[in-house]
Amino acid sequence: MTAYFQKCQDKLGFVPNVLVAYAFDTVKLEAFVAMYNDLMLGPSGLTKLEREMIAVAVSSQNRCYYCLTAHGAAVRQYAGNPLLGEQMVMNYRAARLPKRQRAMLDFAVKLTAEPWSVEDVDREALRRAGFSDRDIWDIAAITGFFNMSNRVASATDMRPNEQYHGQAR
Repeated sequence: MTAYFQKCQDKLGFVPNVLVAYAFDTVKLEAFVAMYNDLMLGPSGLTKLEREMIAVAVSSQNRCYYCLTAHGAAVRQYAGNPLLGEQMVMNYRAARLPKRQRAMLDFAVKLTAEPWSVEDVDREALRRAGFSDRDIWDIAAITGFFNMSNRVASATDMRPNEQYHGQAR
């Protein structure tokens, strides 16, 4: 993980505090990084921007300060649009999103707020918006990952690196 931390330092200019928080337990850190990298950077029918949008919509629902700050910066960067990043953090419904992205985020938020109420009709709405069953799996997995991450960040008072606040503005 030392090499991974150095890669973060070289690429970002800092090591994200979420990694520092997990560093007390190498096994958990490696599992967290592997899952994050697979979900957010691995092959998918979802763009990197769409994956970050899910992270922000879920984190907004959960009011996770760390993830809203870090992933809001990623939305600004991937979109090349600071306004979209701010809208996503505050209320994704305020953004003028394509129907595909709106359906994706509505599903992620419903899965976050009322997972017991997700039914076939919700998955069918995603299919009508152009998502494959694999894409739906990815949306659900990213949603689940950020629900877990939000809870750990909130429970441990994890604070975002100050650098995130000024990125892509």
